[in-house]
Amino acid sequence: MLLVGFEGLRAPDYILEWLAEGRIGGIILFARNVDTPAQLAELVRSLQTAAKHPPLISIDQEGGIVARLREGFSESPGAMALGAANSEALAEQVAAALGAELHALGINFNLAPVVDIGHDSSNPVISTRTLGAEAARVSRLAVAQVRGFQSAGVGACAKHFPGHGNTPTDSHVSLPVVSGSLDFLWETDLIPFRAVVEAGIASVMISHVKFEALDPDYPSTMSPVIITGLLRDEIGFEGLIVTDCMEMQAITQNYGAGESAVLAALAGVDAMFFSHTREYQEAAFNALLQAAESGRLSMMQIDAANARLDAFTRQFPAVDPAGLSAIRQPDHLRVCRTAAEAGTVLYAAAEGLLPLHPENQSIAVIEFALQLGPGAADHRDPSGLAALLREQAPSILHIALTPSDPRPSAIEQARQMARDAGVTIVATRSAHLIPRQRELAQELLDLAATSVLLCLRNPYDVEVLTGVDAILCTCGDGTPSLQAAIDALLGRFTPTGRLPVPVRHAV
Repeated sequence: MLLVGFEGLRAPDYILEWLAEGRIGGIILFARNVDTPAQLAELVRSLQTAAKHPPLISIDQEGGIVARLREGFSESPGAMALGAANSEALAEQVAAALGAELHALGINFNLAPVVDIGHDSSNPVISTRTLGAEAARVSRLAVAQVRGFQSAGVGACAKHFPGHGNTPTDSHVSLPVVSGSLDFLWETDLIPFRAVVEAGIASVMISHVKFEALDPDYPSTMSPVIITGLLRDEIGFEGLIVTDCMEMQAITQNYGAGESAVLAALAGVDAMFFSHTREYQEAAFNALLQAAESGRLSMMQIDAANARLDAFTRQFPAVDPAGLSAIRQPDHLRVCRTAAEAGTVLYAAAEGLLPLHPENQSIAVIEFALQLGPGAADHRDPSGLAALLREQAPSILHIALTPSDPRPSAIEQARQMARDAGVTIVATRSAHLIPRQRELAQELLDLAATSVLLCLRNPYDVEVLTGVDAILCTCGDGTPSLQAAIDALLGRFTPTGRLPVPVRHAV
């Protein structure tokens, strides 16, 4: 009932021993475990070979801002870009491409799709991971993603039940609490979960969010009312229920590793993630074992959880990664690029401004570099805008600013670039949530003779930055989306995407 992670490109001996002993049911992989496709395939093979029982080999490969496989693998646009494209066919094709590569690597469990509704522009954790603000759109596209992943032989996981889209707090940092009626949940957040359950999704992930109207005592992760009552009994889900990482601050600040694992199991969870720390993993195992021996955790519950784990691995076996020809197949790259273009939104543009012509215009790109948040040590920086510009439009000047620690000399250079350029492109990443980035971005836009706002993360930056001549939103900054931004600015295609969340243009 434990799914664990570890540091490094090779599995430590204790992980292999735990798999051999049956102490853990599987593994969660992060970017820290990945170098090349061949290395990852060998790592997965070593885990499979060691395991006493068929293991769950899991990963977060949502696409967009949460993707553990980037360089050397097919990258896809994220959920909000798919929402902007609003194509079930594209959503399914992208998921099938990602799923085919995971399956080839021996990974049988993808912790995607995110089916949270984008209620709140201030939400720091869902961001562009949402397919949109409308339950119907999220449902249609999420079901398409489930078809894509599972047709490729990879079990999908809807997250974060019963909804993480209306939380202004990141559960990596502290426990979010949601007030409001159960009617609101049924009318909005639960609709996509019901849709993917009806579509046969293999797994659902429980959020570390307390819903006061449902359970005033426990967060969802440990709530029998939410897990057994709502998800099992009312919605009728019979598949695998897993937790989010139990090492997030929402849990560790309030419960010990051992007690949290037992409470989750008692509430009806089948397996729980302890993604990082051996000490926590051992504490959870020992606590579960003690609870079983004392009778606090019944054998009936343990047997039911293990039966669902066995059913999952029968339906989605972790195959031996014998061949890697599926990795970065031309068809995969093509569909990801098509989806990124379809999800690019030209929000506004002065007549005649686009396309840009770097051969006879002075153009400067001032990019706000990736703002790493909690838990981001396991994310590789996906920003490759500078490299793409050097390769495809070397006459365009580029500078990157780090808003958390901006160098005065870099800021002054950016100001001068904005003054001198005929067209200044200010590329933001969630400036609406980062006051210093918002302040600098506005200053640079004001200095520019002609300005383009390029929103590389949340499109909500449109609401807080004023006086721009054109606005382009990519709804994510993975490589396909960055390439789509360049292609749109240079007139290689005409953006047709429509934002799937409400955004009000600042005056």
